[in-house]
Amino acid sequence: MTKVLSVLLLFVMALHIWRPLGLPGLRRRADAWKIAAFAFVVFGLTILIRPE
Repeated sequence: MTKVLSVLLLFVMALHIWRPLGLPGLRRRADAWKIAAFAFVVFGLTILIRPE
């Protein structure tokens, strides 16, 4: 599941750099770092919640 999420987030970051998404807070190409920060938080929560 995390592999699919990481590929999806990489795709969204590349898409945002190519053409900005226009979402609130993601209007400029330079805002791609916000997607990466969101991904870092999501992966951190996944590691904490994982039962293994």
